[in-house]
Amino acid sequence: MTKPRLILQSFFNSLGVFVYVSGIAALITNGEKLFGKINSIWGPILFLMLFVVSALITATLVFGRPIYLYFNEKKREGIKLFFYTVGWLVAMTITVLLIIAASK
Repeated sequence: MTKPRLILQSFFNSLGVFVYVSGIAALITNGEKLFGKINSIWGPILFLMLFVVSALITATLVFGRPIYLYFNEKKREGIKLFFYTVGWLVAMTITVLLIIAASK
């Protein structure tokens, strides 16, 4: 896999995480409007199940392809893809922090 392709793949992996996290954040922000106030055990159960599913989805987006490459004799590409993905995630996080800081 060429370097530009690795960078593009890592960008899309990170973008997938960003879009997913944004959707979950919107759900949590509007949860009471959507579901009403939950005063039972089901609220914490839903939150924890969502937490576990979110960990699975984001781990797949970040680690899935790099692990596949690593175990299919493309160790170097797998490691590079992982670190490019981490780099994009850091850049996106910094961008969100700057947007928050600029809006105050």
